[in-house]
Amino acid sequence: MQEKSWEIKEIPTWVSQKEASALPSSCAPDGKRPAGSYNMARTKHSEENPMLTVRPAAMSDLDAMTDIEAQSFPPEEKATRESFEARMKVFPECFMLLCEDGRPVGLIDGMVTNDATISDPMFENASLHDPKGAWQSIFGFCVLPEMRGRGAAPLLMRAFIEKARAEGRRGLILTCKERLIHYYEQFGFVNMGVSASEHGGAVWYDMTLEF
Repeated sequence: MQEKSWEIKEIPTWVSQKEASALPSSCAPDGKRPAGSYNMARTKHSEENPMLTVRPAAMSDLDAMTDIEAQSFPPEEKATRESFEARMKVFPECFMLLCEDGRPVGLIDGMVTNDATISDPMFENASLHDPKGAWQSIFGFCVLPEMRGRGAAPLLMRAFIEKARAEGRRGLILTCKERLIHYYEQFGFVNMGVSASEHGGAVWYDMTLEF
């Protein structure tokens, strides 16, 4: 019997731009993907706002990512354009953008590691990324001020969690300030206590979501 094929109508949510250009013209449905490929899922859309989508980031998005970051974190904590560029050269598949009508309005990124918590050297040394690592870290998770309180950010976080699960990770890790512990708990993260990280001179808490 001839095997049925499925045409790719849209670029999968968590496929990088480089990988997307190499995608075959057909793929198997969820749960039956070819070995070594990502789960072929459609770009994520918000049911409340169909103009909101989540897609992979590209080098051409560096300026937009830098602007989103600058509007979300104080100078001592934000990632610079140079930092984003260095990370994108090593782990571009670990960047996702939230877009409204095609315009980037949110960002999430982080390297993959075997360490169960985030340490400060990870923020500056992209070579610490281990594509075979157990944990997907989250360095930054932010949306533009005008998008806050509109239910947009959860769409981005859930897509990133789904990506990590599909890749067979053990879970995700992040650090946050005390006032945001409850916010991340709604996604399934557990407070592991005060972090050893002193990034930006702040007090952080380790948060872990284990599948």
